[in-house]
Amino acid sequence: MTLLRLFVAAATPLAPDEAYYWVWSRALAPGYLDHPPMVALWIRLGTAIAGDSALGVRLLGPFAAAFGSLLLWRAAEDLFPGRRAGLVAVLLMNATLLFGIGAATMTPDTPLLFFWTVALWALARLHATGRPFWWLVAGLGAGAALASKYTAVFLAPGVMIWLLAVPALRPWLARPWPWLAALLAGLVFAPVVVWNAAHGWASFLKQGGRGADWDVSRAAQYLGEFILGQIALATPIVAVLCSAGVVMAARGAWRRDPAWTLLAALTVPAALVFVQHALGDRVQANWPSILYPAAAIAAAALGSPWRRWVRPGVALGFAMTALVWVQGVAAPLPLPMRLDPTLLRLGGWDSLAAALHAEAKRQGAAFIASDNYGHAALLARLIPPDIPVLGVEGRWALFALPDAHALIDGRTGLLVRSARRDDAPDVADWTGVERLGLLDRARNGQVGETFRLYRVTGRRGAEPVVEMPRP
Repeated sequence: MTLLRLFVAAATPLAPDEAYYWVWSRALAPGYLDHPPMVALWIRLGTAIAGDSALGVRLLGPFAAAFGSLLLWRAAEDLFPGRRAGLVAVLLMNATLLFGIGAATMTPDTPLLFFWTVALWALARLHATGRPFWWLVAGLGAGAALASKYTAVFLAPGVMIWLLAVPALRPWLARPWPWLAALLAGLVFAPVVVWNAAHGWASFLKQGGRGADWDVSRAAQYLGEFILGQIALATPIVAVLCSAGVVMAARGAWRRDPAWTLLAALTVPAALVFVQHALGDRVQANWPSILYPAAAIAAAALGSPWRRWVRPGVALGFAMTALVWVQGVAAPLPLPMRLDPTLLRLGGWDSLAAALHAEAKRQGAAFIASDNYGHAALLARLIPPDIPVLGVEGRWALFALPDAHALIDGRTGLLVRSARRDDAPDVADWTGVERLGLLDRARNGQVGETFRLYRVTGRRGAEPVVEMPRP
């Protein structure tokens, strides 16, 4: 699986978000507007080894999936010795689209899942051995998970629920080890806090403002999308098995069983928060990724009536993953965008970049600009370096990237904007705006996105404008 994932990682084009995180790796900082910095550090290490290629950006993903699978195996065996739950848990986890695709791409979920699994493994080792050393390992894993993505915040209350709910574990609260673990996690996460304090708490406010939404008119739609998204990412049979496992974990927690209670504490509270959020706003399908490791172990510990579904579930999951891999790498099926998520994210960027470069040459443009961060980052990787690619958006003020106002001041270039946006370019950013026409991002004759192209003349002192790094 690792070899296959390395091949897919090398052969599949980067998505805009991955290119954006690559920009992070070229402007390293203790924090960013969207997420903590771990994904940037992983990309920086991968590109130092394999270059600024797609493989370099994604290099650590397949290896993290392999090592994380071993840790998940060990955690399942420690929590349920004698049930051979380890192999089943690893098969179920690897059969999910979330893990199969995530292991061959690079987003904040990639290090998040690995370090969350490290913390789960350490807690399972603690349960099996009683050695306090494992508290420290769990603390380091929790801190690194939180430095990967803020959803790791659910780990701390989950562990506290575990300690309080199981009478045999409560004596730990009177000993220093859990608190030392919390201190270690805090120290690992501290640079992110310092960065936020120096930048007006920008990242905390952006991500923390997503809660407490309520929209009765669209609650059923959002909740349905949330459920269907998890069925798709887990794959249908694995989703049923994991759901049954979580229900069994909740029943075991009612009996104060330490192993089942740990799994329930790491799944049920976070799942309820995601359901609450879905009643007022859209929950992105990847957000509940932290539920998957514990849910896979819980599913693996189910009894024989459920075990008969493991093989067909794993087979279906691997088949679905393979289909997405093949479509992402070679696109043999000319599917419309609504049936092909790889077209939505990956398809047609090379041809779009070539068309933009050719149009810039025809127009004598001094630059190509985009006010979408992902588009700017990806086009900077694909457009030849003889024409600067600029990012024009407020978030760039938080990055240590070269200011490009001197490149646009009084000069004429091209601005490319997705036609999905129904607003016109902000005239405060330009002294002149002239619409030129449309360009399609297409693959195999199927259009993934249409862009509006503008001829613009820049001005100094408007919105932040930075020059994108190049490979």
